Amino acid sequence: MKHLKNKLNMKLVVLLLAIISIIVVFRYLPWIIEITVSPEKFRRYIVSMGNWGIISYLSFQVLQTVVAPIPGEVIQVAGGYIYGSVLGTFYSTLGMMLGGIIIFYFTRFIAFSFVEKIVKRTSTKWLTKIISSKKFPIVMFVMFIVPGMPKDILIYVAALTPIKSLKFFMILLVGRLPGTAAVVCIGSNIHHGNYMFSIALVAASVLLVILGILYKDKIIKKVSEEQCNLS
Repeated sequence: MKHLKNKLNMKLVVLLLAIISIIVVFRYLPWIIEITVSPEKFRRYIVSMGNWGIISYLSFQVLQTVVAPIPGEVIQVAGGYIYGSVLGTFYSTLGMMLGGIIIFYFTRFIAFSFVEKIVKRTSTKWLTKIISSKKFPIVMFVMFIVPGMPKDILIYVAALTPIKSLKFFMILLVGRLPGTAAVVCIGSNIHHGNYMFSIALVAASVLLVILGILYKDKIIKKVSEEQCNLS
């Protein structure tokens, strides 16, 4: 009985957060996109919020995870510029994790059938491969950590599988942390005037993203086959 009550409370909390996110998005999306069009513009806004800046920053990072049109890189670069590499990475990761938790539980508890139908209708070659893989968690981890992979959609996909929530959140955290830290580091180095290092980081990041996009199917196939051979 207690378990059912806790599950119901979880559903209500997730539903409430989802409703709030939807309302905010539909009401303020044009303004949100406008203010996040550049790291400098976004930085000025966060700084102008004073003591509420951190809460505002976290809210933007949560919304970015939930709502695709918001550019995550801009928010993360601004985070490095405002808070430095360590705190910027922490706040960005925290906001990303909160957004991921909302998406995961919303899909699993409330919109499971709806999301499942969409995934089946729009399922591409690479998506079919990872869902059908016997080592889905490992394949998913690789996709999170390799640049250029469509990461946010994986949260919806993971919620459709039997994977335990805590295990998924650990994969999400460890898999997304290196990429988040790299982008935040770019903002921090720009703030400290290390422009050459920032340019080198951007160039390396762009190269890795391009390689990730080009070799996405091969990477998924390779990881899936290796894990199947090991099992």
